[in-house]
Amino acid sequence: MIEPLNGKIAWVTGGGSGIGQASAVELARGGATVVVSGRRADALSETAALIKQAGGKGEAEAVDTADKQAVERAGAAILARHGRIDILVNCAGTNVPKRFFKNLAAADWDRVVGVNLNGALYCTLAVLPSMRSRRDGLVIHVVSYFARYQSYLGGAAYNASKQALCALVHQINIEEGMHGIRGCAIHPGETVTPLQKARPKPPSPEDQAKMLKMEDLGRVVRFIAESPAHVCVNEIVVTPTWNRLILGGGEMLLAPKIE
Repeated sequence: MIEPLNGKIAWVTGGGSGIGQASAVELARGGATVVVSGRRADALSETAALIKQAGGKGEAEAVDTADKQAVERAGAAILARHGRIDILVNCAGTNVPKRFFKNLAAADWDRVVGVNLNGALYCTLAVLPSMRSRRDGLVIHVVSYFARYQSYLGGAAYNASKQALCALVHQINIEEGMHGIRGCAIHPGETVTPLQKARPKPPSPEDQAKMLKMEDLGRVVRFIAESPAHVCVNEIVVTPTWNRLILGGGEMLLAPKIE
């Protein structure tokens, strides 16, 4: 059963590129009015153009999700314009090249956790009261394969923040399911997005050709959003068929060399 998205208001963070951009376009294609947010106005304009091209309705709300006050203002502005936020998709995420304990700086830890975990929490807190009053709402966190399966590749801050984000989703369902609010954690395997540039060694074009594409995840987000209100997809894991995180290969740094 598909729940039409017509008349729904969706807020997608990290909507200027990658999975956030693809999710925004798919939700708009499904009939939702989509508010995309991110730090770069030019990237948001690109997403808004793609939404229009897909025949959907979209708006841009520039905001750094790691800034608690900015998130509060953005959430209030969206509610003031539309009176509701039916769907929140937390896609904003980051990582750093120097991500392992041997070269991790505390400031980089703070930056990664600030975006990946705290930013998602701030946005969630901004939408929950209105969802609770309507007894309906959906919060989707784009988490990570590394939140479901331990791996060296993500590094300390990324892995820790994403695993905590998964716990946050379950806490939403534990506390807010009785109020008609659903939470979902999507765990993508390797996906071709700009975030791969932050790796110590970005994957080769040959390996990228076999990975998930951001549009694949956009369709997953839309599937969850179109599920009936009585259906809660708690977690979903999506990987490439050729899964390097299991098979290894290429330039992947799965473990440090013994010195």
